[in-house]
Amino acid sequence: MNRPGKKSFLSRAKGIKVNPKSKPKAQGNAATAKVPLKSKRVKPNAIANISSRLKQNSTTKSASKTGSNNRSPKKIVHSPITKSQKTLRLATYVITITIGLSTIFGSLVSMASSFQATATQSKPVANTAKVAVNRDHKAKLDSLLAIASLGKEITPLKSQLEQLALQYPDLQPQVFLVDLDNKSFVNINSKAPLAAASTIKLPVLVALFQDVDQGKINLDEQLIMTKDVIASGSGGMQYEPPNSKFSVLKTAEQMMTNSDNTATNMLIKQMGGMAPLNQRFLKMGLVATVLHSPLPDLTGTNITSSADLGNLLVKIDAGTLISLRSRDRLLYIMRNIVRNTLLPQGLEPGAIIAHKTGDIKSVLGDVGIIDMPNGKRYIASVLVKRPDNSPQAKEFIQKASSTAYQYFKQSQTTSPSLPLP
Repeated sequence: MNRPGKKSFLSRAKGIKVNPKSKPKAQGNAATAKVPLKSKRVKPNAIANISSRLKQNSTTKSASKTGSNNRSPKKIVHSPITKSQKTLRLATYVITITIGLSTIFGSLVSMASSFQATATQSKPVANTAKVAVNRDHKAKLDSLLAIASLGKEITPLKSQLEQLALQYPDLQPQVFLVDLDNKSFVNINSKAPLAAASTIKLPVLVALFQDVDQGKINLDEQLIMTKDVIASGSGGMQYEPPNSKFSVLKTAEQMMTNSDNTATNMLIKQMGGMAPLNQRFLKMGLVATVLHSPLPDLTGTNITSSADLGNLLVKIDAGTLISLRSRDRLLYIMRNIVRNTLLPQGLEPGAIIAHKTGDIKSVLGDVGIIDMPNGKRYIASVLVKRPDNSPQAKEFIQKASSTAYQYFKQSQTTSPSLPLP
């Protein structure tokens, strides 16, 4: 503040009168700061700075007052842009947008191509897997329906066979029996996959007669025994000269009666190989039966189960897989099996059996349809996993066959009589 009646040192220095109305109201402003009176000499530069600050404050305040009265927005003054600068900016924008769009479009095309390629590659695999799963589910459903179509389990006979099995702790037997008169059955661990040995020849024979029924193969058709099908082990066809010819019927008979491995390989080749046959086995309802190797399969890679083979015989007897004519031919062949040391040893005179054996060092088995003198017909399917070539497996199968035969002999259920015309 200045003393009344006295001029400030600024007025004296420059000879300028200060308008009291233009003084700033804010007390803390640098323009209104008090200057010590003791400073008699003021440098010219300082006086110029202070004067410019006063002018600047005065201009700012008048502008703010004008703006507050008119309520008009502040105008932003831009420096003028030349035509070349505008062109350069526009070109930059266009290039940036073009590059961005190109990158996005390229990424979308790449992603779409990769998705399409992945879908194309995965579709056949997915379809193949889906078909295989559906086929497997259908086969399992058929197996369940086959079991559901059976009657009650024969618990007294099952108990006798389980007691028999306890006498052979080194063996792992599978037993599946079916009374074809009333569909009652016995099931002892019969569903577990096990080495098939030569019992695999039974489903091969069924597939052959299916082709005969459909006219794909004739029984008198001649097959050539090429070198690639000749096999060691059981059977005598291996000793015939290569390129020898045998009829389909003769080959089928040798496969079953003498368990000829060469004959089996010839029929498998004639029907398209192992893969198509495995698909057909599934259609038959065989969920555990698979061909992995040509004969002889001494290591047991070809697998089946006593339940598979037993249910196959149930369907053969019912005529649901092959025609009645083919069924009669098939059973006739199976009644002439040369090896009769397993299931037949448990039967009494007058009984007739159509069966197929299997024998490798780890597994021994026999499966067949038995016709008793009293008219009863039943199915016996027994596979035994054993220590290498253990003779106990043979003994167990013989005793199991005798136990089942005696039970059905004492049973009062006989085959249903046909109605009179």
